[in-house]
Amino acid sequence: MKYFLYARKSTDEDDRQVLSIEAQITELREYAIKENLEVVAEFIESKPAKVPGRPVFNEMISKIEKGSDMGILAWNPDRLARNSIDGGKIIYLIDEFKISALKFPTFWFEPTPQGKFMLNIAFGQSKYYIDNLSENIKRGIRQKLRNGELPGLAPIGYLNELRHHTIVKDPERSQIVARLFEVYSNGDSTLEDLQKLSLSLGLVSRRTDKAISLSRIQGMLKNPFYYGVFKRNGELYQGTHEPIISKSLFDKVQEVLSKKGKPRVVKSSLHFAFSKLFVCGECGRAITAEKKTKLSGLAYTYYRCTKKNVVCSQKYVEEREFVPQVNDLIKSVFLCDKWFELFMKRWEEDYKKLASSSSETKRHLKTVLQDVEERLMRLLDAYLDKTVDNEEYLLAKEKLLNKKIEIKEQLSLADKGGNNWLEPFRQWIISAHQAHGFAVTENLEEKRSFLQKIGSNYKLEGRKVAVELKEGFKILAEKPENSVWSG
Repeated sequence: MKYFLYARKSTDEDDRQVLSIEAQITELREYAIKENLEVVAEFIESKPAKVPGRPVFNEMISKIEKGSDMGILAWNPDRLARNSIDGGKIIYLIDEFKISALKFPTFWFEPTPQGKFMLNIAFGQSKYYIDNLSENIKRGIRQKLRNGELPGLAPIGYLNELRHHTIVKDPERSQIVARLFEVYSNGDSTLEDLQKLSLSLGLVSRRTDKAISLSRIQGMLKNPFYYGVFKRNGELYQGTHEPIISKSLFDKVQEVLSKKGKPRVVKSSLHFAFSKLFVCGECGRAITAEKKTKLSGLAYTYYRCTKKNVVCSQKYVEEREFVPQVNDLIKSVFLCDKWFELFMKRWEEDYKKLASSSSETKRHLKTVLQDVEERLMRLLDAYLDKTVDNEEYLLAKEKLLNKKIEIKEQLSLADKGGNNWLEPFRQWIISAHQAHGFAVTENLEEKRSFLQKIGSNYKLEGRKVAVELKEGFKILAEKPENSVWSG
């Protein structure tokens, strides 16, 4: 009698008792020699047997159906089938005398009613094992979700902590991710800008060690995991992981994303610090930059209007004329040491006053938080009692969970003294005091970044730079030249 040797092991198989394919082949060949079995062909595949459709197995069965009096040599019945269709097909071929023998080093079989009965039990046990394993995995995933743990790989900025099977913040990458959210929330940066920034800060793909793709950056900006929640099968869950950003920052980024639309393809070009920031004051077209080399061999950079599809009279301005105007603008919002100390002293006084008055605010927020948590419990009860359908439940749960996150963030601010307006004020004081350093630095990227912090609506007209300063910085720029504010 001739035999087909069949070996299988799926890549996602968790059963450690199953030998590797190489080990199965070695054992089966030795068994064939020992039992004097003639093996005419070997069929080997890495495929799960939970559902029908294995190509190599089907090829072997097809050859058996075309012939007769064939035997199969396998390590165990569960290598042949773990579903009722494939198992039933093998037993049917035995009934039709297409398969005359099955040989297993670990299982006895004879083509008798008792032998087929025992084989059927073995196939049933195999199916029970795989079904039970699948259910255990699903139950484990459901429990992780209830515990607020995201199954699977951690997003960028987080790490899978293998010892306790949790997700923790990556000390370095999480700070870069937070920086990307902050930069994009200003509305002045594109996804391409974030890609360049992330690369300059050392945030690259772990697999390729190259820049993170635009689609992945966009997915990161849309991922609620970063403010403490995550979605699974359309349902929102509150995570136990530490958030990287606040929900308010996340919402601001979503507004910018909705306005910007789809990511654009990155075009390789020279990078100029102030390109894509300024527009022409005459026609409103973008200001572009070019690098030219004079006959003397000296290279220079100039900025000009693209004049795309319009007639525009604006002339170019060299970078050496452009940058001093930017420096003067930055210097205009400078806060001298004397006034910096006075402002910081006043800030500390206000901070202490608010800290003492925040206890009442915290009590109110805790009451509201308790109400939201009770509403979540009532919603769950209503869902279990089937008084609300699945769609209503998911929408209401998402709304309440986001409300819960917002209240917790407000509580966190209250714990710090209720400084929801004092912290931006403090940042304004520090930024104004740092203005002189940004004016004198030769790093044009830092100048651009500071410009984005202090203003908006950047224009270039008549070779003159014009920026609409934000309210606090506008007050500083309008101070008299002999004012003590400037020292």
